Amino acid sequence: MNTYTKKISAPKHYDVIVVGSGSAGATATIAAARAGAKTLVLERLPFLGGTSTAVLDTFYGFYTPGASSKKVVGGISDDVMERLRHYRSWLERPNTHGAGTGVTYHPEYLKVVWEDLVRESNADVLLNAWVQDVEANGKSVKQVIVASKLGLQSFSADVFVDASGDADLCHFGGFDYELAGDIDPAQTLTTTFKLCNVDVAKRKTISKDEFHGLMAKAAESGHYDLPRKEGSDHITPVDHMTATIMTRLPSFYKQGETVVNATDPELLSQAEMEGRKQAIEYIRFLRDRVPGYEQAQLSTFGMQIGVRETRRVYGEHRLSRDEVLSATQFDDQIGLCGAPIEDHHGGADTKWAYLPDGQCVGIPWRTLVPKASENLLIAGRCFSASHDAHASVRSMAQCMSMGQAVGTAAALMAQEKKSPLEIPVNRIQETLRANGAILETP
Repeated sequence: MNTYTKKISAPKHYDVIVVGSGSAGATATIAAARAGAKTLVLERLPFLGGTSTAVLDTFYGFYTPGASSKKVVGGISDDVMERLRHYRSWLERPNTHGAGTGVTYHPEYLKVVWEDLVRESNADVLLNAWVQDVEANGKSVKQVIVASKLGLQSFSADVFVDASGDADLCHFGGFDYELAGDIDPAQTLTTTFKLCNVDVAKRKTISKDEFHGLMAKAAESGHYDLPRKEGSDHITPVDHMTATIMTRLPSFYKQGETVVNATDPELLSQAEMEGRKQAIEYIRFLRDRVPGYEQAQLSTFGMQIGVRETRRVYGEHRLSRDEVLSATQFDDQIGLCGAPIEDHHGGADTKWAYLPDGQCVGIPWRTLVPKASENLLIAGRCFSASHDAHASVRSMAQCMSMGQAVGTAAALMAQEKKSPLEIPVNRIQETLRANGAILETP
């Protein structure tokens, strides 16, 4: 007998609720739970990790580029790396465009790493949970409503963390943000893919410039539809397998005065399908024109299209391009970033702008606090920054730094019943340092 009744369940209460379990959200969950807060993480996918496990396979931002490589991110991220080493599923490699050493990993193992660390922290996990609505008064979030296989479920908390990437909590809760594409052009979307049966040694016989030359020549021939002319491929922990960042699709368009971007389900649906079609064209080019790919076969597409920016929340401070490129240090910084501005605009190339050699910009605590927020924090690619500054500090290693900071602060806020700016930032910083975070350039 069917006993289903259409209703929203009575809210279950937590000290801290984190929405989104990517590099920022998973780290925030671990930090809050380790600090003693009763914590729940809500994730729309059937696994933890967000972009780190559904789209990409490389952490950027751990190291500075330039003459000497400096490690500038630590703490919970070190625990992640130690678990990946245990599975022998990672390697370090130079970045194609000089953005610093990248840490390439096996995403399937990383799923287990995130799950183990989150569950060992005693946090609760709800997968396949889509945020549908938020009860809030513009300053304080009361509860979040999610869709699950049981229907609509409600959860309340003393403190919330929006690590959804798209600022879903802020959007539904009425907090202000800039929609990517509204002021500056939004960064493009990318469907990632991996190829197996690649002769890696043969592929290495041509340089980056020669590779890009082959791509440009193929596009100019008229026989290939390749919108991006300097896409990259790289080795992975799996022998004879490479991963790519090549495809390029628009992430927004304008209808009169209205900006539509990758938070729109219709645009995203079309992009997901077109991205796979475009990837097939790049695979055809690789097999036809690039040494080492003659016998290559498609292994996998990314589980979802890669989204670089959608909603960027207006916080108590908004990080700027000038602050990034001048490697500004802040009294309230909770992490560091030495990565260049990497703007995947709508053209055939990518725009790069570098910080001074070996230097880092600080990530201010105030960029993680939505304006006038009483119990909501943000972390990850929805943090408070201009388009250009965001294009530097959005790397996944920096997202981990943000996540550890907001998780640490969220636990303090819940324990002491205080708003974000009522918690002395030096207490957050001291706790972060004690737990391995790096707040000053080495």
